[in-house]
Amino acid sequence: MTIAAKAYAAHASDKPLAPYSFTRRSPGPGDVVIDIHYCGVCHSDLHIARNDLGRTRYPLVPGHEITGVVRAVGDSVSRFRPGDRVGVGCMVDSCRHCSECDAGLEQYCEAMVQTYGSPDAHAEQSGEAITQGGYSSVITVDQDFVLGIPDSLPLDAAAPLLCAGITTWSPLVEWGVGKGDKVAVIGLGGLGHMAVKLAAALGAEVTVISTSDRKKADALAMGASDFLISREREAMARAQGRFDLIINTVSAPTELGAHVNLLARDGTMVMLGLTTEAMPVMALPLLFRRRRIAGSLIGGISETQAMLDFCGQHDIVCDIETITPDQINDAYARMERSDVRYRFVIDMKALAA
Repeated sequence: MTIAAKAYAAHASDKPLAPYSFTRRSPGPGDVVIDIHYCGVCHSDLHIARNDLGRTRYPLVPGHEITGVVRAVGDSVSRFRPGDRVGVGCMVDSCRHCSECDAGLEQYCEAMVQTYGSPDAHAEQSGEAITQGGYSSVITVDQDFVLGIPDSLPLDAAAPLLCAGITTWSPLVEWGVGKGDKVAVIGLGGLGHMAVKLAAALGAEVTVISTSDRKKADALAMGASDFLISREREAMARAQGRFDLIINTVSAPTELGAHVNLLARDGTMVMLGLTTEAMPVMALPLLFRRRRIAGSLIGGISETQAMLDFCGQHDIVCDIETITPDQINDAYARMERSDVRYRFVIDMKALAA
């Protein structure tokens, strides 16, 4: 027995996403079946659908910012029951026994299974060679990779927390951001606006760095205390050595040298944007102030649940624009023009009608 699913899928790198019907596996003992209500649209969805990394397998159903309601559970499931409000993020399995998994860092497990595009270990049951994501009506996921959504958070605006939220939360926690720390956020998009909200809620003094002042009012309303325009050389020079942590959310090659100089001694710039081109960095600005450039990838399951609980306590959600499934290709085109404030979310309930 399988579960029928409706979806929108990429069928080739140069073709628009189109309707797609497939099947999900029926729940095993530890599985949760989720009726998907909403799915956020991540910039990485666009990259993978267009085969920018050169390893996309088609047909592919993108989507890893999933919220919905539990339809059914397996006999061994103890954490969830039908009717629960839940979410699924960027991964649906891992090896469970490596040092990364033991540390609650499943995202760094070499056997981590992504929500879409990974070989599907349940292919015999689902009929799909690869995992298929959240641009769909239903999904079956092991209970260990399902998150509880706090009742205070609306499911639509909470959906992007499963990627944009945890991707920015994880480095803020890893680098110990707290009251009085000076944090800069490069780029005020889907990731950047969540970095601002979360860092401000943690007590940091937040500055947004952008190429223009077009989003200044939004940044200040989200909790930023300052706004820095990277094209203004004098302003950038005055800010040298100012920040303890810089969160770089830009998913395109950027000039890093001037931004590295903004770091204080022992300051760190964390790269979050998915880029496929090299960005040169001079060694001297790093050496003379013991600065660092680091990377970070989403977060583990327990860390993601902690982020959701924090957002529930502080009423933090994403700023979204809701679309219907048949608007996804227009949404991709607008994303390429940076024409969204600040995350598209697909109302997947339309597929179930």
